Amino acid sequence: MILQWHHWAILGVALVLTELLVPAFVLVWFGLGALAVALLAALFPNMGFNAQVLVWIAASVALVLLWFKVFKPRQHKTTSGRSSAEAVGEVGILVSDIEPFGKAKARFQTPLLGSDVWECVADEKITAGSRVKVVSVEGSLLKITREKTS
Repeated sequence: MILQWHHWAILGVALVLTELLVPAFVLVWFGLGALAVALLAALFPNMGFNAQVLVWIAASVALVLLWFKVFKPRQHKTTSGRSSAEAVGEVGILVSDIEPFGKAKARFQTPLLGSDVWECVADEKITAGSRVKVVSVEGSLLKITREKTS
């Protein structure tokens, strides 16, 4: 059985259009793989069926891997609870007074872990408007301390 280039083109367009019905965003890559085979089959008309299928599988898998590794490296909108290392040491302004072991909010100039305002806890009393520094991330709270001025 020999598939012509237009068979692959029809399959590719059908898979890409089927993607509109399936919200997984996976079929589009198999459709683009089929369109790549259509292009190669048009350029090399004597290409065998096995070679066409192997090229389709290779192109589809490569496109899926490329999507997940390069184009979609961050699936989450916020990294809260996932990476505290980038938050530690950041400096912000305390929005309201905080008592020892109480809660308050701090605002950061640049979004920190996906948000610019965070609920915080502290071991000491800090007044509103003070510059604070993140010591650690404890669940969904930032543990802060008063920033030492030099």
